Amino acid sequence: MPAVKLTKNELKRQKDALKRFRRYLPTLLLKKQQLQIVIRQQEAQLADEERRRDSVIAGAASWQELFAEPFPFRDWIKVKSVETESANVAGVEIPVFKSMDFATEPYDLFLTPPWVDEALALFAALSRLDVEIGLLRRQAALLAAELRVTSQRVNLFEKVKIPEAIEGIRRIQIFLGDQQTAAVVRGKIAKKSLLRRMGES
Repeated sequence: MPAVKLTKNELKRQKDALKRFRRYLPTLLLKKQQLQIVIRQQEAQLADEERRRDSVIAGAASWQELFAEPFPFRDWIKVKSVETESANVAGVEIPVFKSMDFATEPYDLFLTPPWVDEALALFAALSRLDVEIGLLRRQAALLAAELRVTSQRVNLFEKVKIPEAIEGIRRIQIFLGDQQTAAVVRGKIAKKSLLRRMGES
């Protein structure tokens, strides 16, 4: 604990600081709770999206051997744009998936195998899921970092700042009480001494 000046001004400063810490701590605790709830919801959403992706891949397993054919269909679909928006969750700005557009190359329906349409739709679905999963992981990282900082602040207030202020107030009050008692005792001694001198003269 840093050295505390044993004065009335310091006592007021310590009391004001304690009041401020106690007023701010519930806000930090609420933010910590909100972040924990959002992180749990976000983890469940991420798990759902990963299951969806696995399901899409499993659904295409019966015709995946067709992808081995030397056919340039993979180049026929490209991501044109990914649109995200910013959302504020418990004071943290996170990116949220909004939409995704694809550019497809025109191809001759008579010269391409019939499964190419499904393959292009599969690639589009997997690309969209990959982007959504990537954004969910980015959200998780941002929220986890904010939770870590908030938890550190809660611990700082609960375990350091508030106990330091309470201890500082206690020490100053003891010192000032001792000073007041000493002043009263000195006053009584001075009064007795004065009375004795007056009695002697």
